[in-house]
Amino acid sequence: MPDPLVTDPVPTQGPAARTVPVTFDSAGTTLLGVLHLPPGPGRHPVVVLLHGFPGTERNFDLAQALRRAGYAALVFHYRGSWGMDGSWSWAHMLEDSARVVARLREPQATTAHALDPRRLAVIGHSAGGFAALMTAAADPGVAAVGSVLGFDFGTAAAACRSDPAVRATYLDDWAGELLPLRGTSAPALVAEMEAAGDAWRLARLAPRLATRPVLLIGADRDTVTPAGIHHGPLVDAYLAHPVPGLEHHVFPTDHALSDHRVALARTVIAFLDRHLKDVAR
Repeated sequence: MPDPLVTDPVPTQGPAARTVPVTFDSAGTTLLGVLHLPPGPGRHPVVVLLHGFPGTERNFDLAQALRRAGYAALVFHYRGSWGMDGSWSWAHMLEDSARVVARLREPQATTAHALDPRRLAVIGHSAGGFAALMTAAADPGVAAVGSVLGFDFGTAAAACRSDPAVRATYLDDWAGELLPLRGTSAPALVAEMEAAGDAWRLARLAPRLATRPVLLIGADRDTVTPAGIHHGPLVDAYLAHPVPGLEHHVFPTDHALSDHRVALARTVIAFLDRHLKDVAR
Protein backbone atom coordinates (compact mmCIF):
# COMPACT_ATOMS: atom_id res chain seq x y z
CA MET A 1 0.00 0.00 0.00
CA PRO A 2 1.46 3.43 -0.90
CA ASP A 3 2.80 5.48 2.01
CA PRO A 4 0.46 8.49 2.36
CA LEU A 5 3.25 10.56 3.89
CA VAL A 6 5.41 10.47 0.77
CA THR A 7 3.27 9.15 -2.11
CA ASP A 8 0.49 10.84 -4.05
CA PRO A 9 -2.71 8.82 -4.61
CA VAL A 10 -2.70 6.26 -7.39
CA PRO A 11 -5.14 7.24 -10.17
CA THR A 12 -8.41 5.39 -9.75
CA GLN A 13 -11.79 5.13 -11.41
CA GLY A 14 -14.26 7.82 -10.54
CA PRO A 15 -13.70 11.40 -9.45
CA ALA A 16 -10.19 12.77 -9.00
CA ALA A 17 -8.99 14.22 -5.71
CA ARG A 18 -10.45 17.69 -5.13
CA THR A 19 -10.11 20.63 -2.77
CA VAL A 20 -13.52 22.18 -2.21
CA PRO A 21 -14.45 25.39 -0.35
CA VAL A 22 -17.50 24.79 1.82
CA THR A 23 -19.64 26.97 4.07
CA PHE A 24 -21.67 26.22 7.17
CA ASP A 25 -24.28 28.25 9.02
CA SER A 26 -23.79 28.38 12.78
CA ALA A 27 -26.18 30.56 14.79
CA GLY A 28 -26.71 32.78 11.75
CA THR A 29 -22.99 33.20 11.05
CA THR A 30 -21.36 31.79 7.91
CA LEU A 31 -18.26 29.69 8.57
CA LEU A 32 -15.77 28.94 5.81
CA GLY A 33 -14.02 25.60 5.49
CA VAL A 34 -11.84 23.65 3.09
CA LEU A 35 -12.79 20.04 2.35
CA HIS A 36 -9.95 17.84 1.07
CA LEU A 37 -11.56 15.00 -0.90
CA PRO A 38 -9.63 11.86 -1.88
CA PRO A 39 -9.98 10.29 -5.33
CA GLY A 40 -12.55 7.66 -6.10
CA PRO A 41 -16.33 7.40 -5.92
CA GLY A 42 -16.59 7.14 -2.13
CA ARG A 43 -18.33 6.96 0.27
CA HIS A 44 -15.32 8.39 2.03
CA PRO A 45 -14.65 8.28 5.76
CA VAL A 46 -14.35 11.87 6.95
CA VAL A 47 -12.23 13.64 9.57
CA VAL A 48 -13.05 17.07 10.99
CA LEU A 49 -9.88 18.86 12.12
CA LEU A 50 -10.43 21.45 14.86
CA HIS A 51 -7.75 24.10 15.26
CA GLY A 52 -6.94 25.72 18.57
CA PHE A 53 -6.62 29.24 19.97
CA PRO A 54 -6.13 31.39 18.01
CA GLY A 55 -5.37 28.91 15.20
CA THR A 56 -1.78 29.71 14.28
CA GLU A 57 -1.36 25.97 13.59
CA ARG A 58 -4.33 24.88 11.50
CA ASN A 59 -3.07 21.42 10.53
CA PHE A 60 -3.44 21.65 6.78
CA ASP A 61 -0.47 19.29 6.47
CA LEU A 62 -2.44 16.71 8.43
CA ALA A 63 -5.47 17.27 6.19
CA GLN A 64 -3.38 16.58 3.09
CA ALA A 65 -1.88 13.42 4.61
CA LEU A 66 -5.33 12.20 5.58
CA ARG A 67 -6.57 12.75 2.03
CA ARG A 68 -3.67 10.72 0.64
CA ALA A 69 -4.62 7.99 3.11
CA GLY A 70 -8.17 7.90 1.74
CA TYR A 71 -9.99 10.21 4.15
CA ALA A 72 -11.99 13.32 3.40
CA ALA A 73 -10.59 15.98 5.73
CA LEU A 74 -12.21 19.27 6.70
CA VAL A 75 -10.47 22.33 8.13
CA PHE A 76 -12.71 25.27 9.04
CA HIS A 77 -12.62 28.51 11.03
CA TYR A 78 -14.85 29.23 14.02
CA ARG A 79 -16.87 32.42 14.15
CA GLY A 80 -14.86 35.46 15.14
CA SER A 81 -11.59 33.95 13.90
CA TRP A 82 -9.45 34.50 10.82
CA GLY A 83 -11.91 36.82 9.07
CA MET A 84 -15.14 35.05 10.00
CA ASP A 85 -18.07 37.17 11.17
CA GLY A 86 -19.32 36.97 14.73
CA SER A 87 -17.41 37.00 17.99
CA TRP A 88 -14.94 34.52 19.38
CA SER A 89 -15.68 32.71 22.63
CA TRP A 90 -15.05 29.25 24.01
CA ALA A 91 -18.79 28.52 23.93
CA HIS A 92 -18.99 29.63 20.28
CA MET A 93 -16.07 27.32 19.46
CA LEU A 94 -18.02 24.40 20.97
CA GLU A 95 -21.25 25.39 19.21
CA ASP A 96 -19.52 25.76 15.84
CA SER A 97 -17.74 22.42 16.18
CA ALA A 98 -20.97 20.63 17.01
CA ARG A 99 -22.81 22.31 14.13
CA VAL A 100 -20.18 21.49 11.52
CA VAL A 101 -19.92 17.86 12.62
CA ALA A 102 -23.69 17.46 12.47
CA ARG A 103 -23.89 19.23 9.09
CA LEU A 104 -21.38 16.86 7.51
CA ARG A 105 -23.65 13.92 8.32
CA GLU A 106 -26.73 15.49 6.73
CA PRO A 107 -27.84 14.03 3.35
CA GLN A 108 -27.08 17.21 1.42
CA ALA A 109 -23.40 17.08 2.41
CA THR A 110 -22.94 13.31 2.26
CA THR A 111 -24.47 13.14 -1.21
CA ALA A 112 -22.64 16.15 -2.63
CA HIS A 113 -19.22 15.00 -1.42
CA ALA A 114 -19.66 11.20 -1.24
CA LEU A 115 -19.08 11.09 2.52
CA ASP A 116 -19.88 8.18 4.83
CA PRO A 117 -21.74 9.62 7.83
CA ARG A 118 -21.15 6.45 9.86
CA ARG A 119 -17.37 6.86 9.60
CA LEU A 120 -16.80 10.38 10.90
CA ALA A 121 -13.99 11.24 13.31
CA VAL A 122 -13.09 14.50 15.05
CA ILE A 123 -9.44 15.35 15.75
CA GLY A 124 -8.48 18.59 17.50
CA HIS A 125 -5.32 20.39 18.57
CA SER A 126 -4.95 22.37 21.81
CA ALA A 127 -8.28 24.15 22.47
CA GLY A 128 -9.47 22.18 19.44
CA GLY A 129 -8.62 18.98 21.33
CA PHE A 130 -10.92 20.13 24.11
CA ALA A 131 -13.62 20.88 21.53
CA ALA A 132 -13.13 17.49 19.87
CA LEU A 133 -13.67 15.57 23.11
CA MET A 134 -16.61 17.76 24.14
CA THR A 135 -18.21 17.38 20.69
CA ALA A 136 -17.82 13.62 20.63
CA ALA A 137 -19.13 13.25 24.18
CA ALA A 138 -22.29 15.14 23.21
CA ASP A 139 -22.74 13.43 19.83
CA PRO A 140 -22.91 9.60 19.69
CA GLY A 141 -22.69 9.82 15.89
CA VAL A 142 -18.97 10.64 16.11
CA ALA A 143 -17.26 7.30 15.47
CA ALA A 144 -13.79 8.16 16.83
CA VAL A 145 -12.13 11.15 18.49
CA GLY A 146 -8.62 12.44 19.04
CA SER A 147 -7.19 15.21 21.20
CA VAL A 148 -3.68 16.39 20.32
CA LEU A 149 -2.12 18.40 23.17
CA GLY A 150 -5.64 19.18 24.31
CA PHE A 151 -6.32 22.02 26.73
CA ASP A 152 -8.37 20.97 29.77
CA PHE A 153 -10.41 24.08 30.51
CA GLY A 154 -11.87 22.65 33.71
CA THR A 155 -8.44 21.99 35.14
CA ALA A 156 -7.21 25.43 34.08
CA ALA A 157 -10.28 27.10 35.60
CA ALA A 158 -9.61 25.46 38.96
CA ALA A 159 -5.99 26.62 38.85
CA CYS A 160 -7.07 30.19 38.10
CA ARG A 161 -9.53 30.22 40.96
CA SER A 162 -6.98 28.91 43.43
CA ASP A 163 -3.90 30.89 42.38
CA PRO A 164 -4.00 34.56 41.30
CA ALA A 165 -0.56 34.20 39.73
CA VAL A 166 -1.83 31.48 37.38
CA ARG A 167 -4.81 33.66 36.46
CA ALA A 168 -2.50 36.59 35.73
CA THR A 169 -0.38 34.37 33.47
CA TYR A 170 -3.39 33.34 31.42
CA LEU A 171 -4.52 36.96 31.11
CA ASP A 172 -1.08 37.99 29.87
CA ASP A 173 -0.61 35.04 27.52
CA TRP A 174 -4.07 35.23 25.97
CA ALA A 175 -3.86 38.98 25.46
CA GLY A 176 -1.00 38.33 23.06
CA GLU A 177 -3.02 35.89 20.92
CA LEU A 178 -6.00 38.06 20.00
CA LEU A 179 -4.93 39.52 16.64
CA PRO A 180 -6.73 36.92 14.44
CA LEU A 181 -9.84 37.10 16.64
CA ARG A 182 -12.67 39.56 17.02
CA GLY A 183 -15.22 40.42 19.70
CA THR A 184 -13.34 39.19 22.73
CA SER A 185 -10.63 40.00 25.26
CA ALA A 186 -8.33 38.11 27.59
CA PRO A 187 -10.41 39.02 30.69
CA ALA A 188 -13.58 37.82 28.93
CA LEU A 189 -11.99 34.51 27.99
CA VAL A 190 -10.62 33.85 31.47
CA ALA A 191 -13.96 34.79 33.05
CA GLU A 192 -15.85 32.48 30.69
CA MET A 193 -13.52 29.60 31.52
CA GLU A 194 -13.87 30.20 35.25
CA ALA A 195 -17.66 30.39 34.99
CA ALA A 196 -17.81 27.03 33.20
CA GLY A 197 -15.54 25.47 35.81
CA ASP A 198 -15.86 21.72 36.30
CA ALA A 199 -18.46 21.44 33.53
CA TRP A 200 -15.47 21.76 31.16
CA ARG A 201 -13.25 19.26 32.99
CA LEU A 202 -12.40 16.61 30.41
CA ALA A 203 -12.17 13.70 32.86
CA ARG A 204 -15.94 14.02 33.34
CA LEU A 205 -16.46 12.90 29.73
CA ALA A 206 -15.18 9.35 30.27
CA PRO A 207 -18.63 7.73 30.67
CA ARG A 208 -19.83 9.22 27.38
CA LEU A 209 -16.68 8.24 25.48
CA ALA A 210 -16.31 4.74 26.90
CA THR A 211 -17.81 2.96 23.88
CA ARG A 212 -15.65 4.67 21.26
CA PRO A 213 -11.99 4.85 20.20
CA VAL A 214 -10.18 7.79 21.82
CA LEU A 215 -6.69 9.06 20.93
CA LEU A 216 -4.83 11.32 23.38
CA ILE A 217 -1.45 12.81 22.44
CA GLY A 218 0.73 14.90 24.76
CA ALA A 219 4.19 16.43 24.43
CA ASP A 220 6.95 16.64 27.00
CA ARG A 221 8.24 20.05 25.83
CA ASP A 222 4.79 21.62 25.69
CA THR A 223 4.61 24.78 27.79
CA VAL A 224 1.04 25.66 26.72
CA THR A 225 -0.66 22.42 27.76
CA PRO A 226 2.02 20.73 29.90
CA ALA A 227 1.60 16.96 29.79
CA GLY A 228 1.72 16.64 33.56
CA ILE A 229 -1.35 18.88 33.89
CA HIS A 230 -3.42 18.42 30.74
CA HIS A 231 -2.46 14.98 29.41
CA GLY A 232 -1.30 12.56 32.11
CA PRO A 233 -4.20 13.07 34.53
CA LEU A 234 -6.70 12.72 31.69
CA VAL A 235 -5.10 9.46 30.54
CA ASP A 236 -5.27 8.17 34.12
CA ALA A 237 -8.94 9.13 34.40
CA TYR A 238 -9.88 7.42 31.14
CA LEU A 239 -7.93 4.27 32.04
CA ALA A 240 -9.61 4.17 35.45
CA HIS A 241 -13.19 4.56 34.15
CA PRO A 242 -12.29 2.66 31.87
CA VAL A 243 -12.35 3.84 28.26
CA PRO A 244 -11.38 0.53 26.57
CA GLY A 245 -10.66 2.13 23.20
CA LEU A 246 -8.10 4.57 24.61
CA GLU A 247 -4.75 5.02 22.82
CA HIS A 248 -2.25 7.50 24.27
CA HIS A 249 1.21 8.84 23.44
CA VAL A 250 3.67 11.47 24.63
CA PHE A 251 5.95 12.91 21.95
CA PRO A 252 9.26 14.69 22.69
CA THR A 253 8.23 17.97 21.08
CA ASP A 254 6.63 21.38 21.62
CA HIS A 255 3.05 22.59 21.52
CA ALA A 256 2.93 22.93 17.72
CA LEU A 257 4.59 19.50 17.29
CA SER A 258 7.09 21.48 15.23
CA ASP A 259 9.52 18.60 14.71
CA HIS A 260 6.96 15.76 14.92
CA ARG A 261 4.52 16.54 12.13
CA VAL A 262 5.25 13.27 10.31
CA ALA A 263 4.98 11.30 13.55
CA LEU A 264 1.67 13.04 14.25
CA ALA A 265 0.28 12.17 10.82
CA ARG A 266 1.40 8.55 11.06
CA THR A 267 -0.11 8.18 14.53
CA VAL A 268 -3.44 9.73 13.58
CA ILE A 269 -3.74 7.77 10.33
CA ALA A 270 -2.87 4.47 12.04
CA PHE A 271 -5.46 5.16 14.74
CA LEU A 272 -8.15 5.96 12.19
CA ASP A 273 -7.25 3.01 9.97
CA ARG A 274 -7.73 0.65 12.90
CA HIS A 275 -11.15 2.03 13.76
CA LEU A 276 -12.71 3.46 10.59
CA LYS A 277 -11.21 1.85 7.51
CA ASP A 278 -12.56 -1.65 8.15
CA VAL A 279 -16.01 -0.62 9.32
CA ALA A 280 -18.70 -2.00 7.02
CA ARG A 281 -19.91 0.67 4.64
